[in-house]
Amino acid sequence: MIPYDNFSFFLWLLIPVIPAIIIGLAQASPKTRSLWIMHSSIGMLYLILKPQAFFVQAVIYFIWEYLVIWFYLRYRQSEKAKNSSLIFYLAVAGSLLPLILVKLSPFFYPNVGATTAAFSGAKSLATQNLNHITQGVQNLSQTLTNTQISAGSQMLSQFSKSIGQAASKPSQMTSPENTILGFLGISYVSFRIIGTLIEIRDGLIKEVNLGNFISYVLFFPTLASGPIDRYRRFLSDLQRTITRQEYLIHFTEGLEYILRGFLYKFILAYLINQYMIIPLNHIHSLWATFRYMYTYSAYLFFDFAGYSAFAIGVSRFYGVKTPENFKVPFWSKNIKDFWNRWHISLSMWFRDYIYMRFVLDSAKKKRFNSRYTTSALGYLLLFLIMGIWHGIEWHYIVYGLYMAFLMIVFEYLERFNKEKHFWGNGKAWDMLARLITLQFTCFGLLIFSGRLLK
Repeated sequence: MIPYDNFSFFLWLLIPVIPAIIIGLAQASPKTRSLWIMHSSIGMLYLILKPQAFFVQAVIYFIWEYLVIWFYLRYRQSEKAKNSSLIFYLAVAGSLLPLILVKLSPFFYPNVGATTAAFSGAKSLATQNLNHITQGVQNLSQTLTNTQISAGSQMLSQFSKSIGQAASKPSQMTSPENTILGFLGISYVSFRIIGTLIEIRDGLIKEVNLGNFISYVLFFPTLASGPIDRYRRFLSDLQRTITRQEYLIHFTEGLEYILRGFLYKFILAYLINQYMIIPLNHIHSLWATFRYMYTYSAYLFFDFAGYSAFAIGVSRFYGVKTPENFKVPFWSKNIKDFWNRWHISLSMWFRDYIYMRFVLDSAKKKRFNSRYTTSALGYLLLFLIMGIWHGIEWHYIVYGLYMAFLMIVFEYLERFNKEKHFWGNGKAWDMLARLITLQFTCFGLLIFSGRLLK
C-alpha cells in the first residue's frame, strides 16, 4: 500500500490519527506522545509493507542501520577516538550498503529494475498510476449503490470508469513498490540515517535513544517520500510539552494541509494527467513534446506537493512540525531560487551535507586555486549524486548534469552582472527572470521524465 495514494489508506489512517488527536487535546506528556508515534509508526509500517516478507525486510534493515549508528556513536564517545575520517566513511558505506544494493538490483534482477528505480524521490510520488484511486472510488460507489443512493452512485461509477480508463493507459508512470531488494521509502530513510551519522561526527548528537530513533527513522507520515526531517529538529518536537491551545493550532494547520493535498493530488494532478498527459503519451512530435514539457512539470508539482501536504498535515496531528517541501517553485527568479523552493528538504540536505562540506573542506586543504572552481565542482558533485540517487537510468544522470550546468552558468552570470550591470532591477526585469527560469526548469523536468531519451 502506497501512503496517500488511495482513499482506503485514509480510512486506515484514522486508526492511529484519532488517538493522536485525543492525546494532543489531553495535553499528554512528551513521553506519551513519543510512545504513540513509535507504536503507530510500526503498525502503519506493517500495513504499508504488506506482505509480511517486506516488513521483515524493513525490520532487518532497521536493525542493521541502528547497529551502524550505535557502533559509530560508541566510537565517537570513546576517549581514545580521534574522529578518524576512515571510520566515518566506513560507517557511511555500511549505512548505504542496502540502498546501493537496491540501486544496483536492475543489473541482477532486470524484471524488478523499473520498480526498484522508483524508490528515488520526486518521481516516486509524482509518477504513479491511478488504479488505486479507481478501486477506492469503485468501493465508495458500490457502498452508495447498496444504500440506494442511485444518483450519486451513477455519478461515482462514471467517475470511476474515467479514472480506470486513465489508469489502463499509463504513460511511463510506474508505482513505487516493495521489491526483493528493498522496500518503499528506503531512499528517504537512508537520508535520515546518513544525516544522523554526519551530526554524530560533528559532535552535535551525543546520544541516540532507541525509542526516539525508531520514531524518527520510521515516522510513517513521511516514510515514502519525505519531507526529509533532521534528527535534532524532530527530537525537539518529540520532547516538547504542547498545550491544548498550541495543539489546536497544529490540528487546524493539519486539516488545511490535508485539504490542500486533496486539491493538488486527487483533483488537479488527476485532471492534468487524464486530459493533458495521457493524450500526449504516444505522440512524439516536436509540438507534442513541447506541450508535454509544461504539463508534466505541472503534474509533477501538484502530485508531489499534494503528497507532501498530506505528510505535513498528518505530522501536525502528532505535534510534529515537519518542514515545508515546496514554496511556489515556478515563481522563482533564477535556478538557485528554484532549488530553494522545489523539494526544499532534499535540496537543503544535499546543500548542507554534500555541497557545503565539499567547498569548506576544499578551501581548508587548498585543493583548487579559485573558489569559483571549487563552487562549480561542488555543484557538479551535488547534482550528479542527486541524479544517481533518483536512479541509474541515463535520463536521471543527464538531469543531474543539466542542473549542475545551470547552477554553474548562473553563478558566472551573477558575477558578470556585478561588473557590467547588463541586467536591470524592477518588476519588469523580475518577471522576465521568472519567465526565463521557468523555461529552463521545465526543460530540466522534461529530461527527468525520460521522454527525450526514449
